[in-house]
Amino acid sequence: MANSKLSAFFSLLLVFLSGAVVGVFGYRAYTHSQSVAVRAPERKQDPEEVRKQLIDEMAKEVRLDGQQVAQLGKIYDDTRERFNEFNKQRNVEARAIWEEQTARIKALLRPDQEPLYEALRARKEAERKAHRKGGPPNQKKD
Repeated sequence: MANSKLSAFFSLLLVFLSGAVVGVFGYRAYTHSQSVAVRAPERKQDPEEVRKQLIDEMAKEVRLDGQQVAQLGKIYDDTRERFNEFNKQRNVEARAIWEEQTARIKALLRPDQEPLYEALRARKEAERKAHRKGGPPNQKKD
């Protein structure tokens, strides 16, 4: 009788341990597949490098001659110039909208709230600049 209880105990222990081992491996496999799915952001390519790759690809795939390659480069240059102008104009318009918003907010504030609003805007601007540089935002130390 004691031998069968000991055998049953070891059988249950073996089942428990094998379940734990399978669970650990399953968890590791799951977390690994999740971490692979969340890739690091890709490095932004140099625009000149992208332009050269596009021209090379077009030249090979479409069999462009030298004159066509030169014209294609000119087309890409003109397009880039037009996009730059478009973005400049868009930025000017966006800045005007932003300034109008700020003026409207200031108009609704009481005089005692204006310095608090300006401090908030300054802090948010510092956080934005730090974020653009890739650094952590300024933390308050209590």
